[in-house]
Amino acid sequence: MKTISTALITAIAIQLGSASITQAETLKISTFLPPQHAFNRALRAWGEELSEKSEGDLTVEIFPAGQLGPPPRQFDLVRSGGADVSVVLHGATPGRFPLSELAGLPLVAPSAGSESATTSRRLTELAQEYLADEHAGTRVLWMAVTPPLMFHVHGFKPQDLSNFEGKRIRYAGAVWQKVIEALGASPVPVPPAETADAMGKGIVDGATFPFEATIPFDLAPVSEYTLTPGIAGATFSVIIGDHAYLRLSDEHKALIDETTGPDRAADFGALWDEGEVRGRAYMEEGGVEVVALNEVALEQLRAKLYGVVSNFIQDADAKGIPASAFVDAYSK
Repeated sequence: MKTISTALITAIAIQLGSASITQAETLKISTFLPPQHAFNRALRAWGEELSEKSEGDLTVEIFPAGQLGPPPRQFDLVRSGGADVSVVLHGATPGRFPLSELAGLPLVAPSAGSESATTSRRLTELAQEYLADEHAGTRVLWMAVTPPLMFHVHGFKPQDLSNFEGKRIRYAGAVWQKVIEALGASPVPVPPAETADAMGKGIVDGATFPFEATIPFDLAPVSEYTLTPGIAGATFSVIIGDHAYLRLSDEHKALIDETTGPDRAADFGALWDEGEVRGRAYMEEGGVEVVALNEVALEQLRAKLYGVVSNFIQDADAKGIPASAFVDAYSK
């Protein structure tokens, strides 16, 4: 009888151990972006892949459009356990992610190219070495760098840079704040989802976004001109909280690791790059005139931006942040 009882106990223990390995988990994902934004589409695709590879044991539930919190709260939301995964716009909390934001500087794109597929992969490759401390309490799943942002404006012709003097421009992040100030304009912090309303009401005279983002934020009706080329990017990270990652089984952790990282970043960046074509078409079909700087104005702009870049790097180095080393590694 004792032998039978021991065997039963052993069998039950094995079954319980097996159940803990295959326990179903749902990752709660928070984003501040509209439901059809590229990030939400990519996260849905990632969730489908996780579900398929785990045979339904690992799934995601996405809460878009800031349902769980506004852009500046996304990082702390995950670190505190309010969500498992989130999309962090580094520029939403200027100065908190000083190295990550440097990847959005003008004139520092990797030598392989400025396409988002390239820049997002490169930044993700450097995340563990350079950016882990900035994301303490979380794990970086992948990083993303937008295609270069452009000015979308109304009420003035932006191809004459002197016309920026005194204008109010929506921005996000310390990099764009300095770029806008270098043009003699006033940077105004406006949440992405409120930009069209702010432009429509005349609170701001323009905003900075890549073409792709003009669709979900519906900028065509409130814009007269888009100025090309794009100038500087914005950086993001997709993170999972340590609390969420550690509660997963070893199999699910391995699946998270397998489906994220540089390859995922490059795939997402390619999605953004494809969206640029659609975004430009959307703006032009909405009556927005896409204009370009001539060579003289472009050289003037580069001269202004060189000072912005140099000052950012020097200031960060002076604070003990390895900005020069990071930019050198990123730009290779």
